[in-house]
Amino acid sequence: MLDLKFIEQNPDIIKRALEKRKVDVDIDGFLEMCNKRKSLIQRVESLRARLNKESKELGRLKAKGVDIQDKARELSQLSDEIKEIEKQRKDIEATIFDIRSQIPNIPAPDVPEGDSDEDNVEIKKWGKRPEFSFEPRPHWDVGASLGGLDFERASKIAGARFALYFDWAARLERALINFMLDVQTRENGYLEVLPPFIVNYDSMFGTGQLPKFEEDLFKLQGWDYYLIPTAEVPVTNIHRGEVIEEKQLPLAYTAYTPCFRSEAGSYGKDTRGLIRQHQFNKVELVRFVHPDTSYKQLEILLTHAESILQRLGLHYRVVVLCTRDLGFSAAKTYDIEVWLPGQNTYREISSCSNFEDFQARRANIKFQPEGSKKKEFVHTLNGSGLAVGRTLVAILENYQQEDGSLIIPEALQPYMGGIEVIEPAK
Repeated sequence: MLDLKFIEQNPDIIKRALEKRKVDVDIDGFLEMCNKRKSLIQRVESLRARLNKESKELGRLKAKGVDIQDKARELSQLSDEIKEIEKQRKDIEATIFDIRSQIPNIPAPDVPEGDSDEDNVEIKKWGKRPEFSFEPRPHWDVGASLGGLDFERASKIAGARFALYFDWAARLERALINFMLDVQTRENGYLEVLPPFIVNYDSMFGTGQLPKFEEDLFKLQGWDYYLIPTAEVPVTNIHRGEVIEEKQLPLAYTAYTPCFRSEAGSYGKDTRGLIRQHQFNKVELVRFVHPDTSYKQLEILLTHAESILQRLGLHYRVVVLCTRDLGFSAAKTYDIEVWLPGQNTYREISSCSNFEDFQARRANIKFQPEGSKKKEFVHTLNGSGLAVGRTLVAILENYQQEDGSLIIPEALQPYMGGIEVIEPAK
């Protein structure tokens, strides 16, 4: 959420940011409401001062035995007028808050302008595309042929966009989770947490999923609870409403959770395989940092997410998202896109974002600078470290062999009990 005073004092900056994002918000109308709110506050303060003054006068008249009925009636009417104006003020403040909560973050100055993901800017690549002496198959064929993935039975159990893992595939998914958590905790300094997978409205609001994106969420019927779309939500809200000591920054957390998304608006996209599921696993990285270092911290976060793909020997590229492709709460985002030879394309496997103080303001997360009485908002960052199902997809497509077998990346073999190859059934 943006600072109200900043919006009022910098309407042109806000309008330009909305124009870059192709988002329509009536900022002039919003400012008119803000001015009306100020005039209502001034009116109430003036009437209260008058009420206090005349109430004292009423007391003096009563002490002198003067008839005060007319004066008392006048003051009662004045009190009713104040109550009515206060109600108007509260109503307009609720509208101002609602509109303000739906204004997206301002893109960082170096975020490229663009109208779609085609305008995202590639900044680097790592590794080489694997070469095959045969036509590489998509992961759903590889997984099914080796008896590890079953989409038909998953559809019977739950419906479309679900997967059923068997045997080595289930074990490989679990191996990836443990491998990712071990790298981030043992080498990159993250504290592992296991958060709730169900959160309340305030937690969803704090990270920016609500109120704007409710259709993308799974809500529990009859409860004010939601299944999490990402561990970013519960982990960021660990410090909601708290003041962190400056010396504690940066705080770094990693968490494995299942994630649940309705995929609203994605009808017909990626209907086959594991790419766009209603339920999937992810290891998340969340950092609470000092505002002065947040963009340096974003670069560090990016390297932590990249390190997983590098350990697995998977070719990828990094792109900076353009203004139209940027998430609602983010000021800047790097997407890591892994190469999938079975589909002959790159696919996002991690998004690493700096939200600056946007989420912290919504969730009221501050820090106390040393030697200062004034508290400031922290900056929050998060990134996938990584999307587990998509990492499994990348392994299936990049490590498949012509004889139908699948090589297990060396980094995962200890987590697979020493298994080096998944052989097709004889």
